[in-house]
Amino acid sequence: MEKALETMINNMPEKTGKSLDQWMKILASKRFEKHSHAVTFLKTEHQVTHGFANTIVTLFQNQSSDQEKTSEHLISDQYTGKESLLPLYEKLIDIVTQFGNDVVITAKKTSVSIIRKNQFALIKPATKSRIDLGLKLKGIEVQGKLENSGPFGTMCTHRIQLKSMTDIDDEVKKWLILAYQKSV
Repeated sequence: MEKALETMINNMPEKTGKSLDQWMKILASKRFEKHSHAVTFLKTEHQVTHGFANTIVTLFQNQSSDQEKTSEHLISDQYTGKESLLPLYEKLIDIVTQFGNDVVITAKKTSVSIIRKNQFALIKPATKSRIDLGLKLKGIEVQGKLENSGPFGTMCTHRIQLKSMTDIDDEVKKWLILAYQKSV
């Protein structure tokens, strides 16, 4: 079976007009609720045969699944010894994912970037008792919970320090929504 898959991948540029990497980039730029929707997209929009479309989507989903596992490990590592902060992180993620299906969450070694067209927020477990929420809010004055960016430097214009679930209130949500809206 692996030999057949290898042959199919090698023949992909000739048979479909694009390499597997090019198809992966196309799929990564879209969002599909189901496997079949992605297959139909490749067949109707790009005239890819069913066999190639199904293979491309399956390989893309396997790659995405591997990336999710990697993200889970990165987040787990970030919160090792800071487990009490995980509910705060999860609440922030829950809030931003409700903004729209264009929100992308990217885990890095020491933080998690929240991206729309551009990064608009950054979540970082700063100490054992505090998460720093970095926000891109150009032109907004420091006020309320909104401080200067501190350790984020140029990645974010502001930060909010969060130590407990009650810190994630309507003001924090307001700033997150505004940062999301400005990130187009």
